[in-house]
Amino acid sequence: MNARRKFSAAALLLILTATFLLTACPPTPNIAEINRNPGKYAGKEIGVQGDVDETAGFLGTGAYRINDGTGSIWILSQGYGVPGKGAHVKVVGTLIQGASLGGRNLGFAIRQTHSTK
Repeated sequence: MNARRKFSAAALLLILTATFLLTACPPTPNIAEINRNPGKYAGKEIGVQGDVDETAGFLGTGAYRINDGTGSIWILSQGYGVPGKGAHVKVVGTLIQGASLGGRNLGFAIRQTHSTK
């Protein structure tokens, strides 16, 4: 009976660990999917990755646009810095509507909540 309890405890721990890991990661849709269906992601934390193709920043605050081959989206960065053109980045943030920068309407954008890699 003791071996059975050890197995059950180990199985439960494995299930709980797997559940935590799967729910802790934000969804990572491609940018075309975000642009096609922004209501599905609006206000939610998501992850995207791509190459930086345009930047606008000053003293660690600004915006940059990334392209993943399916489309592009602006990333609003405050305190995370702005990577240079051509950099490949992974970003986690919240999708927002009505973003603007310097009077320029960016439409939908991701407000960065974690540092890029």
